[in-house]
Amino acid sequence: MVEMGSDLALKVCRIIDNKKGNDIVLLDVRKLATFAEYFVIATGNSTKHTAALADEIEKTLSKDGIFINHKEGHDEGNWILLDYLDIIIHIFTKDERSFYDIERIWKGAKYVELDIDIDE
Repeated sequence: MVEMGSDLALKVCRIIDNKKGNDIVLLDVRKLATFAEYFVIATGNSTKHTAALADEIEKTLSKDGIFINHKEGHDEGNWILLDYLDIIIHIFTKDERSFYDIERIWKGAKYVELDIDIDE
């Protein structure tokens, strides 16, 4: 089953929420970027937690036949970027997220309301 960008982005948000990721934000960047439709931004409690979140996303999506295009920062764990072409996932530690402030840089993006308590 091929998932649409918004459905896949919401699925990623649920995966992060289920693994106790924090401050999950979904940005619609379609009007601002040509390289992606959505950014998922989340915070982990530690570098081990950010790596676990990234691993869970990759494992869960690969079971559905959705494979990562590119990955950066996994070994360090402070800022992990997962590129699924239409969706770019940023998983930060708290300090790194505050420092890079992706939401400010992409302030023109539309925030997508999340109801991540709903099961898939």
